[in-house]
Amino acid sequence: MNKIYPDAASALEGVTFDGMTVMAGGFGLCGIPENLIVALRDNGAKEITAISNNAGVDDFGLGLLLQTRQIKKMISSYVGENATFERQYLNGELELEFNPQGTLAERCRAGGAGIPGFYTKTGVGTLIAEGKEHKDFNGETYILETGLVADLSLIKAWKADKEGNLVFRKTARNFNPEMATAGKVTIVEVEEIVEIGELNPDHIDTPGIFVDRIIVGTHEKRIEKRTVRAA
Repeated sequence: MNKIYPDAASALEGVTFDGMTVMAGGFGLCGIPENLIVALRDNGAKEITAISNNAGVDDFGLGLLLQTRQIKKMISSYVGENATFERQYLNGELELEFNPQGTLAERCRAGGAGIPGFYTKTGVGTLIAEGKEHKDFNGETYILETGLVADLSLIKAWKADKEGNLVFRKTARNFNPEMATAGKVTIVEVEEIVEIGELNPDHIDTPGIFVDRIIVGTHEKRIEKRTVRAA
């Protein structure tokens, strides 16, 4: 089966719908599937539940989908650097399910591994724990968190071969490997596609069995928040 698509728009054909759940890899603006996010905006799917560490910035990353009000709910960890997010949330226009960062990563990993839930001490005694099952183990209290599965995972990798085996690069790896396994459909944008057999098997981070579609995307290096010293 040919997994390679000519562009992001064609890669999304037939897999989007209103009310869908979308995972998007990335940490800040590092390792985000920027071309696929733009294509999802242009695709017009709405009422999206977006699972991502954060929501990009106002004019880049998932922030683009907030501007068009295509996102109904965010399941995320960090929500700073985005005035659109702040405004919509405070006005009651955007739902937020807040997660400690490690908990979010483990929820994605658990979903991809077929694990429906797990117990963690993180969040006990805080707002995070409200409404969740509590259980004691060896005298310590834990809360139950559920695994996450998405209708669509949008992933950024460094390289792929034609079977979809993926290699991530340095900190751009972040949430991407976990989210790649937790999508019912997983679409990946990469900087380079190589022939089968060119990747060292020991260097493959995500096996191609998890990948449905691949595109080669251009890459824009952005700084999330520029801080300069006064002259």
